[in-house]
Amino acid sequence: MEEFNILSLLIILAGAWLGGTSAKRLGYPPILGELVIGIILGPALLGLLETSEMISVLAEVGIILLMVYIGIEINFRDLGKASWPGLLAAIGGFIVPFGMGYYTIIFFGGTDLAALFVAIAVGVTSLATKSRILVDLKLLNTRIAYVLMAGALISDTLALVIFAGMLSFVDVGSIDTLGLVWVAGKAILFFAFTALSGYFLLPLLGRLLSENNIKNRTFHFTLILIIVFGFCELAELAGLHSILGAFMAGLFIRDGVFNRQISKEINDIFHDISIGFLAPIFFVSAGFHVTLEVFQTNLLMLITVVLVAMVGKIVGTALFYLPSGYGWREGVTVGTGMNGRGAVEIIIAGIGLEMGIISTEIFSILVFMAIFTTLSVPVFLTWTTNWLRKRGELIHQESRKGILILGANPLGLYLAGHIKDQEEITFVDSNRELVEEARQRGFESVHGNILKEETMETARAFEKGSFIALTGNNEINLLAAQLAHDAFFIPKNIVLFAPQDEGAGVEVLDRIKASSMFASKTELGPWIFKIKSGDYSEDTEEVKQVTTTRNWVKKHKSGKGKILPVLIIDPEGHKRPFHYHDEIQPEEKVLFLH
Repeated sequence: MEEFNILSLLIILAGAWLGGTSAKRLGYPPILGELVIGIILGPALLGLLETSEMISVLAEVGIILLMVYIGIEINFRDLGKASWPGLLAAIGGFIVPFGMGYYTIIFFGGTDLAALFVAIAVGVTSLATKSRILVDLKLLNTRIAYVLMAGALISDTLALVIFAGMLSFVDVGSIDTLGLVWVAGKAILFFAFTALSGYFLLPLLGRLLSENNIKNRTFHFTLILIIVFGFCELAELAGLHSILGAFMAGLFIRDGVFNRQISKEINDIFHDISIGFLAPIFFVSAGFHVTLEVFQTNLLMLITVVLVAMVGKIVGTALFYLPSGYGWREGVTVGTGMNGRGAVEIIIAGIGLEMGIISTEIFSILVFMAIFTTLSVPVFLTWTTNWLRKRGELIHQESRKGILILGANPLGLYLAGHIKDQEEITFVDSNRELVEEARQRGFESVHGNILKEETMETARAFEKGSFIALTGNNEINLLAAQLAHDAFFIPKNIVLFAPQDEGAGVEVLDRIKASSMFASKTELGPWIFKIKSGDYSEDTEEVKQVTTTRNWVKKHKSGKGKILPVLIIDPEGHKRPFHYHDEIQPEEKVLFLH
């Protein structure tokens, strides 16, 4: 039996961390850095490492857990945000490069099965590639972002379904019609059984655990691993690959099966174990199989595959996007965003290499194709979105709407009074009198403890786009924002900080990507008194040059009198809360109290 080589594992993990971190700092997904490190350390260049039985086993477990995490990340409710345009983008961005990739390999003398593997890899779109880029380009609240996300989810799912169908026939050869029916039947039975288990048996299991008050995280994690590997074994018995079983398991354990907080913690564990430990081993070791000889022997095929992947994805997306009614320019922009490849493509290519369906040369071409196309995404997407922005065609679209405000005090009611025509406001407070006053003013208001999930559910936190904590208790504000972020996935969290706790909670704010209300520490009591007594003035100031909210506060605190910046008003009259992580653009106004 092969000796367990600790040094090789240490070098792989250290190299994966270095490559992944470097890629991430440049705005690219870590797997690109991990692949490059594998190419550098592997036989292609330095020859320090090569694949082994130990590495292969860890890599196999890594892709299984990664596919579970990918399945967990696919929320079918999210697909409804841009279902029609996202579906069009996914179909066009998959079918056109799929067909072009297939005939490219046939043209260069490849087999039908090799052509199918390349076609799937060319048609795939990476979801992970986009998240960081969308944040950097400030596109998360645009229609482009939702279409890209929906398109990537549909595209990856479509690729895996076709991959499953292809695997069913890989070993069939010249079997008679009855044999073909049996192979197809096993695959259909697998998907039917896993789907029924996911819809009925797993929720039943979750209810049993809840009724017996079993909330041990380790127990849940072990149980989910048993479910995952059970699904993987079923896939293997059906003649499919284990990653399909892992993917199906991830789809159905996402949420709604186990306790919500437990599910969130388990999801984080899968993220850390797969993306932080085992999956990098797979991607680094994938680089060991890459040969640089393709730049000499198969350069024309490499260039052709890369061009087919890029042109097919952009043109296919733009053409199929036309029926959405959003225009060909937005279709081209979506196509440039969907041009990157990632985890699913490399996994499928790796399986093809392992099964002997594609050669080392074709595998190397697919790896370089993934690298080159992904490198193009920020460049092309920046250019096309700026193009739309200049033409006034970049459409903003919020998926989750409404604001949940903790604290139905006079300051909270004042803020809500200004933005109620633009956003649906819901208050939560433990004081019945304040709750009743908010209701009398026409606001939906919930009485209860904000730190209990039941209270958040009653306030429909799952539908809200923002959470604002406006109590005088820093600890309650922080804990409530953390619950809103971790359990209810509210994307924007804003917290009021009182000045009494110096430095308190900054690390929590960073972890949940929250911002401080009013961009500075604020004593709540005096402003509540001022508003309640009417002893305040309201003014606005137009900004001439772009500035951060923090700099605006610093500039005005040096002047006479104490002020409280409450809202930012854009030229169209849209108002948003004044908080730390924001910029004020020229011609926007700051509404402040003094």
